[in-house]
Amino acid sequence: MDDSLSDPLKNEEPALGDPFRDPPKQEGAPDLYEKIESESTALGRLLAKLPGFGGYMERSRRRQADKMLRDAISARLEETRLRLANVHQELSRDIIKAIDHAEPLGRADSRLMGLVGKIKDAPQGYSGFFDATKVDAQDLARIYDFDAQMLTYAETIEAEVNALQEAVRENSAIGDQIRILDAAVQNANATFNKRQEVLRGVS
Repeated sequence: MDDSLSDPLKNEEPALGDPFRDPPKQEGAPDLYEKIESESTALGRLLAKLPGFGGYMERSRRRQADKMLRDAISARLEETRLRLANVHQELSRDIIKAIDHAEPLGRADSRLMGLVGKIKDAPQGYSGFFDATKVDAQDLARIYDFDAQMLTYAETIEAEVNALQEAVRENSAIGDQIRILDAAVQNANATFNKRQEVLRGVS
């Protein structure tokens, strides 16, 4: 009987041009990477949004994968913060609106700046996760889920800044949109903190 017919994973072809998707296999050893990839929809979302992301199965590449992810998220958030500065300039053209919204908008911007710095400068010295010979599948799934959430938050924050710009131009519900943006930044910050706690807790 042809084994490839009974095992659908053997029929899947890796994405072209992605060296991290094809780690060397040891003869007779289970393909744990394929197992985690097939079982984790979060990893699938990461691979779709972040080409070249190699995941954390291989110990020698964990720090590289972590840095790649954090660099991508922080770069997108930095671009979003530049857009927020443009929105602030537009708002400043009307002195009354500028005064009314200066404090909450400044608070949201400060939180976004803090989040960018935290993601960029997060330590990579968690020996438990980065140096473990083998990481439990459940821990991997949790980390991939947090990573996927962070990429989604980067997209959400960008969308909320765009919505705020539209609100300023239409002079409609500006305060409400600032609050929505601020809440998204706070949620992203809380999620990243939880991710770091999981990394510290892996042994």
